[in-house]
Amino acid sequence: MAAAGDLLDQEQVSCPICLDPLKDPVTIPCGHSYCLDCIMGCWDQDDHTGVYSCPQCRQTFTPRPVLGRNTMLAEVVEKLKKTGLQAAPPAHCYAGPGDVACDFCTGKKRKAVRSCLVCLVSYCETHLQPHYEIPPLKKHKLVQAAGNLQEKICSQHDKLLEVYCRTDQQCICLLCVMDEHKGHDTVSAAAERTEKQKQLGATQRKFQQRIKEREKELQDLRQAVELLTCSAQAAVEDSERIFTELIRSIERRRSEVKKLIRDQEKAEVSWAEGHLERLEQEIAELRRRDAELEQLSHTEDHIHFLQSCQSVCAPPGPGDSSSITVSPHLSFEAVRKSVSELKERLEDVCNRELVKISETVNETHILETTRQDFLQYSCQLTLDPNTAHRNICLSEGTER
Repeated sequence: MAAAGDLLDQEQVSCPICLDPLKDPVTIPCGHSYCLDCIMGCWDQDDHTGVYSCPQCRQTFTPRPVLGRNTMLAEVVEKLKKTGLQAAPPAHCYAGPGDVACDFCTGKKRKAVRSCLVCLVSYCETHLQPHYEIPPLKKHKLVQAAGNLQEKICSQHDKLLEVYCRTDQQCICLLCVMDEHKGHDTVSAAAERTEKQKQLGATQRKFQQRIKEREKELQDLRQAVELLTCSAQAAVEDSERIFTELIRSIERRRSEVKKLIRDQEKAEVSWAEGHLERLEQEIAELRRRDAELEQLSHTEDHIHFLQSCQSVCAPPGPGDSSSITVSPHLSFEAVRKSVSELKERLEDVCNRELVKISETVNETHILETTRQDFLQYSCQLTLDPNTAHRNICLSEGTER
């Protein structure tokens, strides 16, 4: 019997109406089983219509079925009670941390699926059935299960908050309309929700547009940094190759050019990385705000929406970062060209002066003569620092 009991589930030994073990179990024509008193009490509510239905599958019966005790099921329940075994309830049916519990369940609470703004009570699927069956209850306002129902009640009149006062920018009840808010500009909460929803949508579109703009700027800036780094690397490699071909007398000039390129690269990348970080932070903040707006726009709770709308609907600020415009001339090509021209001029000077050097080589020490001549030429080959690093700004006219 223990093995059989372990296989039983909640639906087989518990009444779907009271959720307790079946008492005097009866099985109705559709095959579902209930406590005799539970199903009789449910059907008593439908006597005026003459149509009776199953609280679970909604199948209807006319006339009212005659119910007989399900002897076999009653024996199973009795044996379970005597052995102390309990049917294993499905864990997902019960309320856990963060879930809204059914206010009608006794003992272990089931999850609530809807809340009634008139009764101010939350119901599980089973205990919600009377709101679908009893005519007066059908008129009640049902919303998604919420645990903050008291916040929807006027603290002064203990009535449901269902009106919005535009004059005082707050939710009020119907008695408030006739009392301290008399003469104010008031509308229903649903009407104000519709209006605020439009404002929220407009604000959300602004956030989304700002996100697109910043993402485009972020992409452009990243590409610019990559291009700048590649161009700087190519310029350094070409400079190394060209200056290696030169004689030792211009070694210092080669180092100066390399330093100019690296300094400019470092300055530009450092400036760009600061903007990258700020852009990423701004995009993250915009996404967070957009997510809040998205979550708020889907809530069914008008009051929560209206109470939260003002704080989250503030449009995005202009941001600290100015728009970034990447220069179309982002390259170290001018540096490479200047170094190449330097090499050509140096070769031309060497060729023109080679005859003079050859004529004097036997008259003076070759190292002295060569050193003196090359020192003379080196003075004529000084690089212009303004030429070496021009045209590599990320944004012309951008303040640093």
